[in-house]
Amino acid sequence: MTTRPATPTEAPAAPAVAELEEQERRLTLPRFTYDDAWALGSLLVDMAREREAPVAIDIRRGGQQLFHAALPGSTPDNDAWIDRKRRVVERYGCSSYLVGSRFRAKGTTFEESSRLDPDRYAAHGGAFPITVEGAGVIGTVVVSGLPQLADHALVVAALERFIAS
Repeated sequence: MTTRPATPTEAPAAPAVAELEEQERRLTLPRFTYDDAWALGSLLVDMAREREAPVAIDIRRGGQQLFHAALPGSTPDNDAWIDRKRRVVERYGCSSYLVGSRFRAKGTTFEESSRLDPDRYAAHGGAFPITVEGAGVIGTVVVSGLPQLADHALVVAALERFIAS
């Protein structure tokens, strides 16, 4: 039996918990300023436009929203998803996709086992902690509008590019 690579229309395989944890260790920033929020948000907008992705993007530091954009095809529901996914990062200190993956690895779901209101919390991919060396998690970057793994992958790709620049 021959294995063929996934075509662009097929979803990539879900990363393992260990790979998601490694992403978070690797994607730590030396600092995060207002200008950095604008640069990262603008990069995400550019990347989403290249993909014609109908997403909303949100970046926060603490309680302050530093960047928000809604691209064509996104809806107010995406903003509600942003809030729900962001709350998971704020509560657990790691990506919303990692939180959901940890529950799935235990044979359950976030909704069944977290004891948190699913109208306020969603452990679906797309929210990622902004972690600064020596300070820890100081904010969030969130994308909503694609399937959860694609939302997560877009944020990770943007952070990788941002750190490399």
